[in-house]
Amino acid sequence: MGKQPNLYAFDDIQSLALSLRPYIIQCQNAGFERHGLFKVAVSGGSLPTTLAKALLEPAGGGPEDQVDFSKWEIFFADERAVPLDHDDSNFKLLKAELLDKIPSRLGQPTVHTIDVRYMDDVQEMADQYQEALMQSFAAKDSVKTPIFDLLLLGCGPDGHTCSLFPNHELLRESDAWVAAIEDSPKPPAKRITLTLPVVTHGSKIAFVATGASKKHVLKEILDTEEGRSLPCGIVNEGGAEKVSWFTDSAAVEGVGYPRRGSI
Repeated sequence: MGKQPNLYAFDDIQSLALSLRPYIIQCQNAGFERHGLFKVAVSGGSLPTTLAKALLEPAGGGPEDQVDFSKWEIFFADERAVPLDHDDSNFKLLKAELLDKIPSRLGQPTVHTIDVRYMDDVQEMADQYQEALMQSFAAKDSVKTPIFDLLLLGCGPDGHTCSLFPNHELLRESDAWVAAIEDSPKPPAKRITLTLPVVTHGSKIAFVATGASKKHVLKEILDTEEGRSLPCGIVNEGGAEKVSWFTDSAAVEGVGYPRRGSI
């Protein structure tokens, strides 16, 4: 058996955030060493709130415990085809929960939003977002797949991640970096999403899943053969030891998959 994803379980979201912080900073510093930037993809849901708890707390250590947002380049793992100030917008959520709260001393990140001129043409919106990735990660023909320093993802109660849903045809997309979806089973129907090859090629991939509503799907993903075919399970298979799950105890109640003791 090959190397497996890492599962970390914490008593509550606050203690989860305290451990998520050094993990993210480690990924940040590795990115700085590789290319002078930290290229990160983020999802929506409850993740931005947890990120704020992790990243906006005062630094407790030395230089290795510092967040330098001025060198962060933030992309969205998926985004809804809605205006940037719409309640369904992942950008609006991240802005309210994290971006607007970053103190000036930590710098301001570069944030890549969707081009709202293409809300009526989601394929063009996906193409434009892929173009932004190309400009950041070099020309597509010289880089087959962009390699994010970190992808911070959520897990839906059906096992979806990004806007990659169970049994959807986009799970088979192998060429595009960014794909359009117009029939999302979860509203709003029109979205763009990073594709599985981009997700699984990340240097590090972190799922943050909390609350009792996640325990059934996490048991399926982590403990059963059937769960391997769910989008989160496919990422586990493709990312292997690069994948880490940050959960609270309520989300992994009844899960048999072995926990790791420390980051």
